[in-house]
Amino acid sequence: MSAIEDFTEEAGLFYERLGLSRTAGRVVGHLLASDDDSADAPDLCERLAVAKSSMSVALRQLDQAGMVERFRRRGERRDRYRLTDDVFGRAFRAKMAEFDAFQELAAHGLAAVGDDPGRRKRLENMRDMYAFMADRFPALLDEWEATR
Repeated sequence: MSAIEDFTEEAGLFYERLGLSRTAGRVVGHLLASDDDSADAPDLCERLAVAKSSMSVALRQLDQAGMVERFRRRGERRDRYRLTDDVFGRAFRAKMAEFDAFQELAAHGLAAVGDDPGRRKRLENMRDMYAFMADRFPALLDEWEATR
């Protein structure tokens, strides 16, 4: 296996741990490290040795997450895929939406445990940490975008 293939497999495992399919992660890895910044679905299937159905699901997942964009080169009949300009900032902003869900979960937990101080402390810590991140991360991402 080449170093690029190793990286692609590592990316697949990495993104799988983050909630994407392994195939979707491998697509991200391939598009990050490939000598061409885009590929069509049949090419990705061949390069990554993935079934057409698996690739279709992976590309749909990446498209819906805003991580890839579909386009067509003039004169070509197939759609191609490339990473969006700010793929990581966009992905992180999408994950930030989960901060509210964590806070809601903590609120439900607080209602469930009543006045027990030990259990309340753990749940308050969870709620407060996600509230802090929800407050601070947007400014951090804005600062990142301003430096680009």
